[in-house]
Amino acid sequence: MDSEAQNAYGLIDEETAERRRQALHDAVAIVGDVSYRWSIREERIEWGAGVETVLGVTASDRLSDHSEFAARITVHEGRSRFERILGGGRDMGEGVSYELEYCLKDDFGGERWVEERGRWFADAEGRPATAIGVLRPIDERHRREQRLLQRSTYDELTGLLNRVSVKERLIEVLSDANAGRLKGAFILLAIDNLALINDAFGFDVADEVIVGVGQRLRGMARRSDALGRAAGNKFGLVLTSCDEDRLDNICQRLLSKVREEVISTTRGPVAATISAGAIALPRNATDADKAMARAEEALLGAKQMHRDSYVIYTPSSEREKVRLKNISVADDLLAALNERRVMLAYQPIVDTAGQPFIHECLIRMRDSRGEIAPAGAFVPVAEKLGLIGFLDFRAMELAVETLRDYPQAQLSLNVSGRTIGDRLWRETLEAQLRAHPGMAERLIIEITETVAIHEVRDTAAFVRAFREMGCRIAIDDFGAGYTSFRNLKTLDVDMVKIDGSYVEGVAQNTDNQVFLRTLVELAHNFNLPTIAEWVDSEEDAAVLRKLGVDYFQGFMFGRPDTDLYGAGIASAPTVPAAGAEAI
Repeated sequence: MDSEAQNAYGLIDEETAERRRQALHDAVAIVGDVSYRWSIREERIEWGAGVETVLGVTASDRLSDHSEFAARITVHEGRSRFERILGGGRDMGEGVSYELEYCLKDDFGGERWVEERGRWFADAEGRPATAIGVLRPIDERHRREQRLLQRSTYDELTGLLNRVSVKERLIEVLSDANAGRLKGAFILLAIDNLALINDAFGFDVADEVIVGVGQRLRGMARRSDALGRAAGNKFGLVLTSCDEDRLDNICQRLLSKVREEVISTTRGPVAATISAGAIALPRNATDADKAMARAEEALLGAKQMHRDSYVIYTPSSEREKVRLKNISVADDLLAALNERRVMLAYQPIVDTAGQPFIHECLIRMRDSRGEIAPAGAFVPVAEKLGLIGFLDFRAMELAVETLRDYPQAQLSLNVSGRTIGDRLWRETLEAQLRAHPGMAERLIIEITETVAIHEVRDTAAFVRAFREMGCRIAIDDFGAGYTSFRNLKTLDVDMVKIDGSYVEGVAQNTDNQVFLRTLVELAHNFNLPTIAEWVDSEEDAAVLRKLGVDYFQGFMFGRPDTDLYGAGIASAPTVPAAGAEAI
């Protein structure tokens, strides 16, 4: 039993107890805290040295009355200090410990956060009689905790909720909605053409636009709603007590609020618009992940219409079938990549006399039944779901193996727009080309024209890097994006492949003949040889020769073949190859 308990039971004299209390007060004051002794029944508090500094009072006697001290507490955990201290148990002879935090008003108009720890003791009848404890200033710790809470809850740029907090609020609303207590909605809003604002004014101004749009949306939200930044240019708005028939009006008002007035920035006024995708809850989604995914789907639909538009999600059995099919294809594709069932088919590109000039590498996949699937069965899904990078990497590995193992092979390899900026893909291929002298000269890298148009700067750097290593670069699907004429010189490519949609059946299509003549003349003005795709008849080939096309590719000259011998890359084997496959 300690001295305070002994004194409460009358086991030591008051003079000894006072000396011990004073020694305790002095020891606590040395470390910057303040100690106290509280006579609970008399509601009197005796403070140790330093109370004026720690609690910001002009004199300690201003806090000697417990009720006056308690009246200074401005922020606590719901119950009073008295309840939190004395409601913690029963004194069995060793006292009852307590620990709490709260905020106090000081005498100078400020507030101070403190941590209080102590122990109360009962009298002989078991009633709370005395408490001794220590108050420690924790202002800096509290500010640090608040900053961490702010960062974990709110977006640093806009001050709105962050994506995690928006989702947490969405989960809460869905819980109430699923229980039948209310209806709600979720709206995903995106600033239109933010990349153009970045290019025109810089990232700082784009950030100011994001902040400005966020402020306008916050001004429209009700107290019960939750607004946050869901991504770089996107905001998520969780609506409570919102019937589905009100969503049209709400979306219109939100778009109008942003559109009506320009946003003031340090570089001057900037006009901005937003697009939105909305979903009614819980009718069209019963969990947060589905709600956010379907709002994203609706937003994509709005963007495909034009800017400053909105779409409200509606269920579609056909769309659901497509989604399930895409998921199935994606699962098959990932399994095929892991099990090395992704392969290349090689299709010859020939000169005007029909002699092979090079072979294009075309991606194929052997499915779980052993059948070979053409690219059209899985590449579009891979592009849509962000898996195309895996296919590009595997295709590059297989092409390098073929070039390494067959010195006579000359290949053309397609790359997607994603791969243009894929550092790992580039560094891996560069390392292989450096390790095998002469390989680069046998490789053509094909870039689609649409990628070249939209990513001119990145594409130019990509082209320059691989041309310096000895590779040749071809623009694929030339003519599909004819606005890239002015970029041919900038990109410094080596050849162009004419889009097959203009080639197929050209012998009977005079309009396409005129168009192709223009394309070929343009390419030749830049000293660029041309390759025509989808050449499937001698009549088309004759017209193309007359127009000046340099090389042909199509079923007439050879189908894609997964067998190197069948494709004409490898020498004839001593034992005939079994099952050469043409796809």
